[in-house]
Amino acid sequence: MSLVLDTSATIASLYPDETTPAILSVMDRVAEQGAWVPSLWYLEIANVLQIGIRRNRINLTYRDKALTQLTLLPIEIDPETDFHAWHATLYLADRHRLTLYDAAYLELALRRGLPLASLDRDLRAAAAAENVQLFGE
Repeated sequence: MSLVLDTSATIASLYPDETTPAILSVMDRVAEQGAWVPSLWYLEIANVLQIGIRRNRINLTYRDKALTQLTLLPIEIDPETDFHAWHATLYLADRHRLTLYDAAYLELALRRGLPLASLDRDLRAAAAAENVQLFGE
């Protein structure tokens, strides 16, 4: 697995008006080399797409096609994310004023020694402060 993939980068790859060359490059890398995600990634992706339906940005067919495309990627769920939630992840959230959800991606990147693909400004700043390599802009 080549990197940690967060929800913001994933969603940007699904919405044409948010896709950038950098995001396409990230997703090409994920397709070729795989990515790690915390288990909450699935809920976050589904939630963002569900909100897209409610806001008439996408329809059910688009959502279902996007989810099918994501299932074809070599994405691995990290089995240890929950174990670190009340310790390392909480510490990172406190230290960088992140949500626990965002801190879970940072903790995973740090623990696995992998770069992070994110478009979230606060998460990117925290990752840079922790000397985590970044992809996505």
